[in-house]
Amino acid sequence: MYSVGIDLGTTNSVLAACALSEDAGDDGPPDAPAVLPVPQVVAAGIVESRDALPSFCLLAPENEAEGLALPWAGPHDYAVGEYARRRAAELPDRVVGTAKSWLGHAGVDRRQPILPWDAGSSGTGAEVEKISPVEASARYLRHLGAAWNDAHPDDPLGEQAVTLTVPASFDAAARDLTRDAAREAGFPADLVLLEEPQAAVYAHLADRGEDWRKDLSPGDALLVVDVGGGTTDFSLVSVADADGDLELERVAVGRHLLVGGDNMDLAVAHHAAELLQEKGVTLDPWQSVALWHACRTAKETLLGEDAPEHAPVAVLGRGRKLIGGTVSVELPAEDVRRLVLDGFFPQVAADMQPQATTGGGFVQLGLPYENDPAVTKHLAAFLAQHPDVTPTHLLLNGGVFRSAPLRDRLRETLASWLPSAPTLLERPAAALDHAVARGAAFYGATKRSGGMRIRGGTGRSYYVGIETAGLAIPGAPRPLSALCVVPRGMEEGTETEVPVERLPGGGVGVTVGRPARFRFFASPNRPDDVPGDLLTRWSEDELEETDPIETTLNPAAAGSGDAVEGDVIPVNFHAAVTELGELSLSARQTNGEGRWTLGFDVRDE
Repeated sequence: MYSVGIDLGTTNSVLAACALSEDAGDDGPPDAPAVLPVPQVVAAGIVESRDALPSFCLLAPENEAEGLALPWAGPHDYAVGEYARRRAAELPDRVVGTAKSWLGHAGVDRRQPILPWDAGSSGTGAEVEKISPVEASARYLRHLGAAWNDAHPDDPLGEQAVTLTVPASFDAAARDLTRDAAREAGFPADLVLLEEPQAAVYAHLADRGEDWRKDLSPGDALLVVDVGGGTTDFSLVSVADADGDLELERVAVGRHLLVGGDNMDLAVAHHAAELLQEKGVTLDPWQSVALWHACRTAKETLLGEDAPEHAPVAVLGRGRKLIGGTVSVELPAEDVRRLVLDGFFPQVAADMQPQATTGGGFVQLGLPYENDPAVTKHLAAFLAQHPDVTPTHLLLNGGVFRSAPLRDRLRETLASWLPSAPTLLERPAAALDHAVARGAAFYGATKRSGGMRIRGGTGRSYYVGIETAGLAIPGAPRPLSALCVVPRGMEEGTETEVPVERLPGGGVGVTVGRPARFRFFASPNRPDDVPGDLLTRWSEDELEETDPIETTLNPAAAGSGDAVEGDVIPVNFHAAVTELGELSLSARQTNGEGRWTLGFDVRDE
């Protein structure tokens, strides 16, 4: 059996695994996780294995299906991976990219076929059939699963311990959509979701073994900066002494930031378009999207090691005289470094805040990119929200930080903010693309063996509002009590039964079949409350109400089978805090098999 880790990335997706001991109680160190090669179409009719699957999907013209066959499948009407990435510059309206960013965008229906977002006509007069962000993600995952099964026929993916990563800042809906995509791809129902910054830390633990304890000491705080293709995440992990041993705890997570490598590619493309304009070439919308894709490779080349002084970018011509030809321009390395360093990693003061601009009343729909793309400003704002935590160490993650100038700029900026420069936890630049997948595989193994794990208990106690039974009084609402269902500090990945025997009347019921409003409360300063404690009165400083959940519970779920609208079904409560910090509160029928589940994010402030 294996622990399989999958990084479903905005730009690249990676598959890693490590073998599990047959003895579930084996507490020895897991094997080092290894990245698995992924066979994929790299050119028409040619399949090669690569260590990553580019997260692009080509909605292929009919005449290309024969050339898209894979070792485990025949001709396809789509291709994911390297070939799709390459064709993006030629057929931008047939290539889906940034699907992961769309999964996290609540402003659209992510189950509807909306991608490629800018696609209209293919340029040949044929309309392109679009797909949804969920379907695009499922296609990437389906390909990774098929690659695994092809390489491990005796150990199918459905029987392995699978950990899939998501941005730390994904809300509950985006996580559910990611899980749905995994289900559509045939992944096991019990797969685990893990935050990407945490996975990056687990990769460091895997690489260092027991020596990681030489890197960190009690009182240290590790800042994780993860800049991927489409999102940026910040996390703070504290180091504490637990009875003579070191213990890691995730103490803060930044908000969802839609800024990353894609934004940098777009900035470079905008500059390239200006250079073309100086040559008398004006691009149409189709060519502008193609240029964006073409500039991705140029940016990586010019920000990499031993970078040349210039890099060419080219897109297909569209004018009457240019059909079949190309338009091209040489990008100066100095221009690209200035655009990316000063635009996305400017050296700013520690009290600098991201610029909040007031936009127009009418705006074009699309991904809600940050108004201010400066990653360092967003980092300053994040650290200012947690003044009691001073980072002593720094862990970088994401392909963006393969560039030494970007790593150096971020370290220099942090050094100007803090009493002393945080110690960088070194890792090879090439490992940045694989760290999340390898860390996810290592996490799955340590979860099984009981090894080192990053704690992240809830920072508050949580309560559900219970309406008190009694005679109705005209004009007065029924009194409300608050039942503790999650104590402060409850570990993520744990669950508990909530005793209801102490409630007046000996129990609680749930209303089914009609719209109901379920009210929840939170308290950061009642550490002694335990599940089952009932509060009948409290001050505003003790409990604050979170967003309620308004829904209609299905009466058909009741075990008796004869529940009707408005019935009150006696229930017990079962609370669980998932690995990603979501409270899952199940109301379980006491005299039957009915079960209703409500969930919300316990990290949402």
